[in-house]
Amino acid sequence: MQKTKRLLAIEKLITEEEISSHEVLLKKLKGKGLNCTQATLSRNLRQLGAGRIPDGRGGYKYFLPDNSGNLPSKAAKIQVLPAIREIVEAKGLLVIKTIPGNASNTAFYIDNTSRFEIAGTIAGDDTILVIPRDGISINQVHTCLEIILPGLHEQIKKKNI
Repeated sequence: MQKTKRLLAIEKLITEEEISSHEVLLKKLKGKGLNCTQATLSRNLRQLGAGRIPDGRGGYKYFLPDNSGNLPSKAAKIQVLPAIREIVEAKGLLVIKTIPGNASNTAFYIDNTSRFEIAGTIAGDDTILVIPRDGISINQVHTCLEIILPGLHEQIKKKNI
């Protein structure tokens, strides 16, 4: 879906470069083959929670909130990743299998990243149901999970070998 690609591209551009204006961001998106209007870009920036802060040179640059008050620590990410054993696709949803007793904290971590692709999760003892938002494909949810937990899919492949 074009919107998800655009949102991911916006997020990446803002975190990796100093973007000073809508115009600069629109040009960079166009360079990546992602065209949109000024109004669409404004809605996307609002959806991502982007804001502008002083760049230290008399101008402004876009930033994304890190949600550090809501997210578990980086140490928690290190503990969550090894707990995941398997990911199964089921009728537009994802089921994540974890080591017993680890589904709840893993689901908490996923939910509190506040990713737009994921409407929410439901956790049991060792199983998590990941519910994507309307219009979000399974592949987009896989991409989102890889952003949240880098190396996740590689780890799953290794466990299944």
